Amino acid sequence: MQDPARTSLQYLKSVGPKRAKAFAEVGLNVVEDLFFYFPTKYLDRSKILSVGKLLEFVRNGFEGQATIIGSVQDKKIIRYGKKQIMKVVMESGGETFECIWFQGIKYFKDVFNIGESYAVSGKPSLTRYGHLQIVHPDFDRLEQKETDDFLNTGKIIPFYKLPQKFKSANIGTISLRRIIKNALELYLTGLRETLPEFLISQERLLNIREAVKNVHFPSSEEKLRSAWRRFKFEELFYFELLVAIRKYRVKNELKGISFEIKSEPIKKFLDSLPFDLTSAQLRALHEIRKDMESAKPMNRLLQGDVGSGKTIVSVVAMLIAATNDYQSVLMAPTEILADQHYRNIGRMLQPLGIRTVSLVGGQKKREREETLQAIESGEAQIIIGTHALFEEPVKFKKLGLVVIDEQHRFGVEQRAKLIKKGTSPDVLIASATPIPRTLTMTVYGDLDVSIIDEMPRNRKPVKTFLRGESKLPAVYDFIKKKIEEGEQAFVVFPLVEESDKMELKAAEEYFKKFKNNYFKNYKVGLIHGKMNWKEKEEVMLKFAEREFDILVATTVIEVGIDIPNANIILINDAFRFGLSQLHQLRGRVGRGNKQGYCILVAKDEYLRKIADKEIHMDYLSPKERERYKTFIRLSALEKTTNGFELSEIDLKLRGPGNIFGTEQSGFPMLKYADIIEDSELLKAARLQAFNLIARDPHLEKSENGLVKKILTSKYSRHLEYSKIA
Repeated sequence: MQDPARTSLQYLKSVGPKRAKAFAEVGLNVVEDLFFYFPTKYLDRSKILSVGKLLEFVRNGFEGQATIIGSVQDKKIIRYGKKQIMKVVMESGGETFECIWFQGIKYFKDVFNIGESYAVSGKPSLTRYGHLQIVHPDFDRLEQKETDDFLNTGKIIPFYKLPQKFKSANIGTISLRRIIKNALELYLTGLRETLPEFLISQERLLNIREAVKNVHFPSSEEKLRSAWRRFKFEELFYFELLVAIRKYRVKNELKGISFEIKSEPIKKFLDSLPFDLTSAQLRALHEIRKDMESAKPMNRLLQGDVGSGKTIVSVVAMLIAATNDYQSVLMAPTEILADQHYRNIGRMLQPLGIRTVSLVGGQKKREREETLQAIESGEAQIIIGTHALFEEPVKFKKLGLVVIDEQHRFGVEQRAKLIKKGTSPDVLIASATPIPRTLTMTVYGDLDVSIIDEMPRNRKPVKTFLRGESKLPAVYDFIKKKIEEGEQAFVVFPLVEESDKMELKAAEEYFKKFKNNYFKNYKVGLIHGKMNWKEKEEVMLKFAEREFDILVATTVIEVGIDIPNANIILINDAFRFGLSQLHQLRGRVGRGNKQGYCILVAKDEYLRKIADKEIHMDYLSPKERERYKTFIRLSALEKTTNGFELSEIDLKLRGPGNIFGTEQSGFPMLKYADIIEDSELLKAARLQAFNLIARDPHLEKSENGLVKKILTSKYSRHLEYSKIA
């Protein structure tokens, strides 16, 4: 039995040293690596149309994407004056169709040869003579035998990503298929299993050899689905195992602080507030209090929509720590938000004799040194800052509580550095970005969760309106009317390209347009990300003191800034933002007791429905599909102010990585599974993983030897993070 994990690729038939070097440059060194170089797509017989059927569809108004198999009958370059086009005539089932290219003709004229077979995909249309044509199609070459097998037996043909390194070494789709097929025939029996037998049996999974064979060359659609199910389950199982280990270690192996709850200072603080806490805030406080009383470290996620009152709940937790002679740290994602927290919390806790200090980048040397000394001596009881808190010179006398605001903005290594400055401090993670249930099961699955799902009683839901650019004059008139009534407005614009020069230029252009044209009779301010935090703070304070009627801004205002008199936010090019980000921006207004307004502006064509009939995404072009998703996204904001509903929609439309920065979580990125589409598989994998750790926390039993071996060999770096909240 030959070991594919040790056999170099160069010894495979049709590889050799030159091709082996090309494989190595993309991380494929041994035969086993090639086994797991999975196809990116398949040619599925059920989705192939005949020329006649496609002609009928197009004549009836079909405007989607289609795939057709044909062999090259003729190719020619046609010149029109200085312009030229490339035409390839293909035959399929005795009927012909044309493929047309207006660009890249030098390349395409050498690609297609008479008699070769291709799977061609694109948007079909009719020529003026009624012939079927596809302009600039995608195409994949097939061997004649593959074409015959495909059409006669319904075999499924795999296609692989071909990096430039492969093309340079003359490794094409057909040759790569041959190499992989040969590797499977010679070495598949030597491939070692990576899941224990009891899991394969209980979850009705294919064994690893069957799964690898069928993911490359499936014998049927059912086998293909089973192969992918196996690899998705395995990926989710090991992911959830890391979550379970992390949760077990925090709950059972780390000794925490048992805080005494002193009710008098808490009552005094709550009585000093100009409002009563909501029942949701009180419920969250009760859960946090129980955690802090326990001798086990708190590891809790505090979720609440924008403006739901998470900060007050966090302050009470810090007050509990302070009355037990422990220090607390509040880590904010930006200097300007850290400074706002410092001012507000310091003002609230000063009457109780609790000293709050701020530690951010850009402080004067003397001020910083005094702050560091106060932290080390224990004189500073609450420390508020940004990433500056990670730095080595910061020494705490007795750190007991770490509060992290907007945790997805911090990497797990950064959080680890901060938490290690105490001895198993309690950890409270506050997030105003609502986290969908599926993500709570994965990236945040080791945390206990408290949810504030109720807004303060005097808070009116922000009214949201979706408008095309053609309606901007009316929108500006509305803003002027509100300013005349004594209110203020944010005007947000997106960054098309993230660069210092581009942001500065875009910011200044918008600012000039507003100041000199649309709102020349009003006071207009400007804030953007290239200002240092002191400059940003100065602008925000001026805006808070009503020195500006309108503040032109980039998304620098997204997190946490509180201007109660700003009740209108206009978001330009809203289609460039994700739902969660738009919801965060919307949360900047309506924070007083007046009605807030959010106006989302997008190009007019983005707001037109593609069709009134049911839309099949598969039949839309990429551009149409993106526009349709945008319409769904922006319409959702008009319909609801519930951040949790919006986060689920956003997750479906955009995927988790884009929204929550899962690459920063300390967990491996998912290659195969999709936590939305595979949510049932995720639940099964989670149950198995948590049950296994409950039975055998240190994986000492013989039946779990394989699991332990895979964890330590493939996930050693992620295991290091299992001690970090």
